[in-house]
Amino acid sequence: MNSYVNTAVGALLGTVFVLMSVSIASEGIFHSEKPEKEGFAIVAEEAPASGGGEAAPAAAVPIAQLLSKADAKAGEAVFKKCQACHDATKGGPNKVGPNLYGLVDRPIGTHEGFAYSSAMKDFSKGGSEKWTFDHLNHFLAAPKKYVAGTAMGFAGLPKDTDRANVILYLHTLAESPVPLPDPNAPDSATQ
Repeated sequence: MNSYVNTAVGALLGTVFVLMSVSIASEGIFHSEKPEKEGFAIVAEEAPASGGGEAAPAAAVPIAQLLSKADAKAGEAVFKKCQACHDATKGGPNKVGPNLYGLVDRPIGTHEGFAYSSAMKDFSKGGSEKWTFDHLNHFLAAPKKYVAGTAMGFAGLPKDTDRANVILYLHTLAESPVPLPDPNAPDSATQ
């Protein structure tokens, strides 16, 4: 063998020796045992297989009582959060979400020209379900919990007063608004 080959092989073997030595030394210095108990476990909540409102918590105060104290002007101000994705003018365009003019008592998932998610189509039961005051209350509280799989990315309106104000405002956006529910009626009457 010539001296250049010997030098190259020696350099290669020397490099491998140094890398192996550093690896063994660092393993000894920085070695840590697996903990007996994990620091924290990440638990993901699984959505129910079918949409339909089963996962949403029941409202503490019936929507009829909330609507009796609601303010449509305040609802218009809260609705500004919704305007990035929804238009509410008569004959207005669909945006990321459908136009909301005449929403109260409209069949769910039926606004012309809007492609609803399959979860919303399932929830609508073929258009036989309507956006009642009660449905709107639960949906606006937590859209993804009430209609599992909905494409609506909004987190919801956790405050009862904000939801009631927005629902009352949406109620006014119709040619002939449906009557408001009786606040003295049993809760099931709001459906």
